[in-house]
Amino acid sequence: MSMKKINTIVLSLCFILLISCQSSTDKTGDFNLLPQPQKFEITGTSGLKPADINDYWIQPGIELPVRGEFLQNISAAEEQSKAQILCSIDELMEVKPEGYTLEISKKQINISGKDQAGLFYGLITLDQLMEDAMEQGVNLPLCSIKDYPSLAYRAIHIDIKHHREKLEYYYSLMDKLAQYKVNAIIAEVEDKIKYERQPEIGSADALSIAEWRQLSEYAKERNIEISPLVQGLGHASFILKHDKYKSLRDNPNSDWAFNPLDPKTYEVQFDLFLDAIDATPHGKYLHVGGDEVHTTGRGSGKSSLELQLIWLNRVSKFAEEHGRIPIFWDDMPLKYAGVYRAMFNTSLTEEEVDNIWTENEHKLLDFLDQFPKNCIYMRWNYNSPEAIGNGKAMDWFRKQGLPVMGATAGQTRWVLMPQKESNMENIRSFAVSSIENGLNGLLLTLWDDDSPHFELYKRGIIAFAEYTWTGEKRSKEEIKSAYRQREFSYTLAEADYAFIDQLEKPVAFWKNALLKGTKRNSLQKAINPLEESVIDLPDDNNKGKWTEKYSYRLEEAANYYELGDSIAAKIATMKSQANRNVYTLEVYEQVNKLVQFTNKALLLLKVYDLAEKKEQEIEALLKIKQLPGEFNELRKEFELIYGKTRILTKPDNYLLDQDHHSHLANQTISFDWQFMAEILFLEKIEIELLLPGIN
Repeated sequence: MSMKKINTIVLSLCFILLISCQSSTDKTGDFNLLPQPQKFEITGTSGLKPADINDYWIQPGIELPVRGEFLQNISAAEEQSKAQILCSIDELMEVKPEGYTLEISKKQINISGKDQAGLFYGLITLDQLMEDAMEQGVNLPLCSIKDYPSLAYRAIHIDIKHHREKLEYYYSLMDKLAQYKVNAIIAEVEDKIKYERQPEIGSADALSIAEWRQLSEYAKERNIEISPLVQGLGHASFILKHDKYKSLRDNPNSDWAFNPLDPKTYEVQFDLFLDAIDATPHGKYLHVGGDEVHTTGRGSGKSSLELQLIWLNRVSKFAEEHGRIPIFWDDMPLKYAGVYRAMFNTSLTEEEVDNIWTENEHKLLDFLDQFPKNCIYMRWNYNSPEAIGNGKAMDWFRKQGLPVMGATAGQTRWVLMPQKESNMENIRSFAVSSIENGLNGLLLTLWDDDSPHFELYKRGIIAFAEYTWTGEKRSKEEIKSAYRQREFSYTLAEADYAFIDQLEKPVAFWKNALLKGTKRNSLQKAINPLEESVIDLPDDNNKGKWTEKYSYRLEEAANYYELGDSIAAKIATMKSQANRNVYTLEVYEQVNKLVQFTNKALLLLKVYDLAEKKEQEIEALLKIKQLPGEFNELRKEFELIYGKTRILTKPDNYLLDQDHHSHLANQTISFDWQFMAEILFLEKIEIELLLPGIN
């Protein structure tokens, strides 16, 4: 062997040895921040390990904000030179309010906020960097961050009209929202405040005004402002279902809407407003609702639009007199004017939309002087914010000098879990258009109508946080990857663990898989649900006919059962590797198990229907006979997991309302509503198959 070749081998071995001897802290980590900063440049690796961050120095006269998990125990340094973190506020900084800069050098970290909120968010970002560095066993990066929000008001909607979480869950939620730089909450409280001025309305499980105030204080410390939404005019069933208030109904037979011409309507609504304002002392807004309602004023002869504007002026004036900016869902005036459908029809051209407005705009202009100017008109669109008609409606409000804000959705009427990738595309679209049009903010609605577990809303919340803070800088897949890293572990960021999207179709199938048509939301209203709503069962005298009739459904059940096994394996792997938020995975696991039960039940019925011999039929029936016991165990585990954070049942004396919109979570006092299709299906099996088939 030549000397040249020997030298080459020696040099290669030395290089390999040098690399292998390097400390793990010399490696560059994978820092996947959420929301992504506006400007984030990594130039190398600092000399700081997370464990080195013990002391801070803060500019005199400034209070150190609340810190995240990895900065909880830092102490004030006696001298600036001995601190690893230097904190300051620079009001002249050329960034928007809530902005900050963060610089990590070899041995020191400098965080400067535009304001107190900016300093808080700088520390939140540092906390994420430390989490990634600690988890990966690397040093903090040498980096420079300049960051600020694209939208000033980034609010999520907490809808607790049909259930509430345990109080400690709301506190942990404030910490989570702060981590992702969400700065506001609109709380749809309905009867979940123990109203003091109208005590009959508050549910027995409602939070007291004092408890709401304490939660509001906790949120405020984390730069989150809680404002209440107390439904008025329509959506008033939580009030008008009570005998005491029936005289205030617009329609005596319906608990849906107030009579806007009855002075006592305002006495009640204003009392509720006052208690809600007391409960949320740091709120800027009072959301008064006002959507999905037609009133007649007890046959007054006034139009629905005129009646609504009479009501809106009264409540808007009240809000202003009590230091709040009123927010109003804008849909009804637009419906009355005939321009509503255009806001959701993406196939309409700009010319077609203009023609619709040319024909109908006068219906709004005739009442323009009656539109209050101090009210924010909230333009909600959960499916097609990109529609030309949606933008046209928002432009109309602005041109009339009427403030407007958008509302998107992370959950609408989806059962068990949000779907359409947590509605990310529509969240993105509305956030981007709001930024481009210079709007102040955006609301992410999270409806409780069908009441999925709140943990399953968080991916949508995080997407909302990203798009409203940063705009569209990352793809949906990149955001999903960042979600998995931030929420579980950097080892789970890869697409191999993207089971959530895979679970959507099985869940959508599950909703009505055991039913005729799309009946789950209407089961409680059926006169004979076993006959009217539950799927037919195999007929022993017509072997194979049932399988033929439901062939497509059975094919889906087989495919989704196989997929469910794959999803279960992924969740199990993630639970074993996750460093945090294992509970979220446990909730998804229960969703998958419930869906799998339905798939299994259908496939067992197929086996029974196709059995050619009596012994095969009996064997199938024996397995079917086990289904009720399996379901009882499944439900017990499901409720155990959900019940860790959630109050599952309503109080014993709770009065259900007329349920005008067939909200699943509004149909039983117990948690039966979640499993009603399964309960009825198993009852039908017992009556039609098991009792005749097996003694």
